[in-house]
Amino acid sequence: MRLTAFTDYSLRVLIYLANVPEGRATIAEIARAFDISEDHVMKVVHLLGQADVLLNTRGRGGGVRLARPARDIGVGDVVRLTEHQAVLAECFDRKTNTCALAGGCTLQRALGKALDAFYGVLDTYSVADLHVGPRQFGRLARRASYLSAKL
Repeated sequence: MRLTAFTDYSLRVLIYLANVPEGRATIAEIARAFDISEDHVMKVVHLLGQADVLLNTRGRGGGVRLARPARDIGVGDVVRLTEHQAVLAECFDRKTNTCALAGGCTLQRALGKALDAFYGVLDTYSVADLHVGPRQFGRLARRASYLSAKL
């Protein structure tokens, strides 16, 4: 299974915010730190804000911050939110399923168990568990600051 770029970016945003000393950052700063477009970060921030995972403040002095402590934000919950509905195979989508084996083989059950195990593992982690070492985070922060100064 491969996570979408949207999920990857969502987790990066949360990791960044959990590690930033002030607990707040701008969309531009996060985008520069990870070398991804501000539009992508904006979409992530919008969805996570709607889901009450982030608090978004507009205007001067605004920015983005976690809506609750990092230890209270489950990684499994974030992945479920951003992946919407994991469709591992055609038979998982009742609306579009045309598989001639549907209902007659055990693949769907096996894949369902695998997906449950995948989320079961993710559910044991919070954003706080996804800490970044000070050295690595320092590099990200310097990158965001350096690129900002060049603009």
